[in-house]
Amino acid sequence: MNLAMPSVFDLTQPLQLTAALTPDLVLIIGAMILVVAAAWRPDSAARQRVVGWASIVVTLLAMAAVIYFLIEGYGAGPGPIAVDNYRWMVDIVILLGTLLTLMLAIDDNDRELITAPEMHVLVLLASSGMMLLAAARDLMIVFLGIELMSISVYALAGINRRSIRSAEGALKYFLLGAFSTAFLLYGIALVYGATGATNLEVIGQRAMANGAGGPLFVIGIAMLLIGFGFKVATVPFHMWAPDVYDGSPSPITAYMAATVKAAAFAAFLRAWLEAFPSAFNAWHPAVVGLAIATMVLGNAIGLRQQNIKRMLAYSSIGHAGYLLVALAAGTSQGASALIFYLLIYTLATFGCFAVVSSLTRTGAGTVRLEELAGLWNVRPWTAFGMAVLMLALLGFPIFGGAGFFAKWYVIQAALQSDTPQTLLVVVLVLTTVVSAGYYLYVIRVMFMRPRLEGLALPVRSGGLTRFVLVATVLLLLILGIVPDYVVRLTSAGRPQLRSPARAAPYAVGGGFAQPQPMLRR
Repeated sequence: MNLAMPSVFDLTQPLQLTAALTPDLVLIIGAMILVVAAAWRPDSAARQRVVGWASIVVTLLAMAAVIYFLIEGYGAGPGPIAVDNYRWMVDIVILLGTLLTLMLAIDDNDRELITAPEMHVLVLLASSGMMLLAAARDLMIVFLGIELMSISVYALAGINRRSIRSAEGALKYFLLGAFSTAFLLYGIALVYGATGATNLEVIGQRAMANGAGGPLFVIGIAMLLIGFGFKVATVPFHMWAPDVYDGSPSPITAYMAATVKAAAFAAFLRAWLEAFPSAFNAWHPAVVGLAIATMVLGNAIGLRQQNIKRMLAYSSIGHAGYLLVALAAGTSQGASALIFYLLIYTLATFGCFAVVSSLTRTGAGTVRLEELAGLWNVRPWTAFGMAVLMLALLGFPIFGGAGFFAKWYVIQAALQSDTPQTLLVVVLVLTTVVSAGYYLYVIRVMFMRPRLEGLALPVRSGGLTRFVLVATVLLLLILGIVPDYVVRLTSAGRPQLRSPARAAPYAVGGGFAQPQPMLRR
């Protein structure tokens, strides 16, 4: 019997569908084994470290499987999941975030006296849900991925049972998450009612072929937009983010700010480009409005924050607006710009939270900006790393590493769209200038303010936390000098869409006009 995997999977065959899910199954099976190992003996600091290191090994095995599929160039016919470079590139970003989260969590748990090894297993389970989102070409798979991800992250947000703020944040996240899931499910039901399908490709084909949309279809898209808006924390669906980010342990905050956002945006973009191209003129104004509101309010409110985790929460909201600009472009070039941006944003975010984690005092849970005063005098390398990371999030050239190129490629995708997004680009540039007010303020405090009298020296951080900080800063600086290779990879990771990315104007009162393919491949 020939057990070799075919180069093109037939997803109607159960065995080949399972083979196409190999990287996801590596992570899920590893998590199942580790949850038994975690429950086998009483919780202890040593136990959580062992399970943490084992989780890192499982993550590396899953990443090796993803890289193998990427190099071998596997494909698939029509089905509920995608087997393309877009999926593999998003999986790499997700697994990179998972790896950095586990490294930070091992050290952070020791400092915060969190001995539950299940924390690491929950991270693996959440990441397996995210990988399903990256692969999803069916709205039911999108729902399953979001629920697997969300339920795990709800528990992670409240994992520190000694913290009232952690419990409060987890409760808010759970309630608003359940609320957003209702919108998502209602949207799926309406789209199914309008088209008779949940497969993204079939939805796109039917909507363009026989005008299956109408008002029901548009309302379904609106409900899905609200559901995804909650998951990626766009204005006005962002109200949960500051409290949840502030209350959660720092590694989990970084995980939510970067990795959860990456997975949700990956599914968001694939669904919009593949299932709803014909309704471009119906959903595009809404996405533009969300992008502008998110960029403006996220950065404006960030100026007033003195709690560094809340500041980074509003920074994350602002970056969600920048990612919406790539989505609004409505092209696969926007998809490749989004992947590159997510990679750079993931590195910068985890580097920032490595600094926050290293400066957080036991039991404090967070760091105020005034505690960074004079950091250059007592921890010069930490201050230098934080300065590079702030400049990367700002998008400053050279000294901010690849952060500048991340925004540059989003701007290019927006301007080179079939309908140039000039307004969004102008708002992006202006709000980036506004964000300099709090990014540069952090640098000013570290380098130009005297150390507060009586403020204790920061405790030396663990080896894994230092590794995350050094690795992220070096990668950002190197990619800021030679970004070409990663740019080519992300460009090759554009989704292979079978539906045109846009059609002629949509008539709300009736069906769709005849489609005119306009996808930039």
